[in-house]
Amino acid sequence: MKIIDHIDEIREDFPILKREMNGYPVDYLDNSATTLKPKAMIDEVVRYYTYLGANAHRGDYEMSAQVDYAYEGARKTTAEFINAARKEEIVFTSGTTESLNLLAMMITNQLLHEGDVVLSTETEHASSILPWQQAGYDKKVSVNFIPLTKEGRLTIDNFKKALEDNPTTKVVAVAQVSNVLGYTAPIKEMAKIAHEKGILLVVDGAQSVAHMPIDVQDLDCDFFCFSGHKMCGPTGIGVLYGKFELLEKLHPMIFGGESNARFYKYEALVLKRTPYKYESGTMPIEGALGMAAAMRYLKKIGLENIHEYELELKQHFLERYEKELKDKVTIYNAENGCGIITFNVFDHEKLIFPQDMASFLSSKGIAVRSGQHCAKLMGDLIKAPGTVRASIYFYNTMEDIDRLVDALKEASFENTLDIFF
Repeated sequence: MKIIDHIDEIREDFPILKREMNGYPVDYLDNSATTLKPKAMIDEVVRYYTYLGANAHRGDYEMSAQVDYAYEGARKTTAEFINAARKEEIVFTSGTTESLNLLAMMITNQLLHEGDVVLSTETEHASSILPWQQAGYDKKVSVNFIPLTKEGRLTIDNFKKALEDNPTTKVVAVAQVSNVLGYTAPIKEMAKIAHEKGILLVVDGAQSVAHMPIDVQDLDCDFFCFSGHKMCGPTGIGVLYGKFELLEKLHPMIFGGESNARFYKYEALVLKRTPYKYESGTMPIEGALGMAAAMRYLKKIGLENIHEYELELKQHFLERYEKELKDKVTIYNAENGCGIITFNVFDHEKLIFPQDMASFLSSKGIAVRSGQHCAKLMGDLIKAPGTVRASIYFYNTMEDIDRLVDALKEASFENTLDIFF
């Protein structure tokens, strides 16, 4: 499918695109924060609440059995979407953040020792750094950083150098695609090098899974975490993928109903088999069903087609930028190969505060993100206190890009502040 030839019918799938913002048709360019939701996904969530209704793995009646079937079907769909070897390698969580926190606590508490090192990078989302820092504090497990190029790329040469400098590395935790700069890490090559040294590779896939085909077996990462809401699914649902033997080896951090097979007053807890031992309590059932519906929708569109179209939109922006914006806009990631455009706007060579810029764009009906984007270590790298981020998805149009460029051309200190007074 050539998306540009079907863009009008695709946009019809997203009811929210019919709304306005500040009197303009909404121009939604904040897709790295969360994506909009197609009717097929919304309908699946509504179907659970209006027809299925029961809890999963709890009841011995028809409605409950139907929920069990749908819920486990969602697990199978998820496994197929990322090409996991088996559906038992899929653990449902509340999102990327919970998945990464659970891994940091389990791996640090159960597998690491004083003096061990977790390697990450300074462009990571807080969810990829803070869990390891906090989990490792008492055990004296440190988080150290892989040097990046001046553009903010993670290269294999720098990765090898970091491993040489940190010989007690036991875990590498990085994003496949950075949420601010959008560069893609060489995960497959990193996995090979890490595994030769007995190192685990944990991948934050929040910014990649909705924009490119993912094959966890080919990548050979040990764990891969992502959220439903960044891929046209509901909020409050996500995935912790892990190689089965590793999930079997680890012990869960949360206990309660569903995760235990049995327990008595004075006997050891017997856990259910993987992945159920990780899913205590009532899971977000409608979230799992909705996320699976979103995955089916994205597969119908085609992840390769989505990636190609995002690059077409990005290229259109860059072409107009070169002709019309180069004197006042600094782009930090023009060559990142994805739909994340991170920039700052200047007036007479002085920075317009990113939040003021985002508010000005909002007054034109354009939604972008501003600030540090939860990557608070990155400011030193790009020498900026914050940035504006426009992130593209497959329901955006060339007109959306043109509106952004036209608004940036208008921006000045005076008119960005005028909207407040």
